[in-house]
Amino acid sequence: MLNDRSLKRLSKKAKKGLRGWPAATLALYGPDLSRATKIAVGIIRGQDAPAEDMRAWTVERGDIRADSEVAREILEYIESHGVRSVAMVDRIIGCPHQEGIDYEGEWCPVCDFWRGRDRFTGEKIP
Repeated sequence: MLNDRSLKRLSKKAKKGLRGWPAATLALYGPDLSRATKIAVGIIRGQDAPAEDMRAWTVERGDIRADSEVAREILEYIESHGVRSVAMVDRIIGCPHQEGIDYEGEWCPVCDFWRGRDRFTGEKIP
């Protein structure tokens, strides 16, 4: 999934599982299942706590998973919060636009691919 040294470090941290708090969650979003244009990172201070600090990175072109500068910034961000655990998805889980912020209604008017699809599998909802 990840090409850069910083991203490989993030993947390695995620593979170690829960090693204590705080924890970082990373989620990938894109206009379809082939290209991630946004990665969101949330910092969770403890069990059952909501994400306190959230930050997102986006790219206009290409795939954010191949952007070494973004990977470096994410690693610095989670290290600045003293993160001990990292949880990340291995796939794109939805449209990069936020309901209520970027659009109103059930479906994003920009990302036709996601209309009527499950955000975790990308499969059409019957």
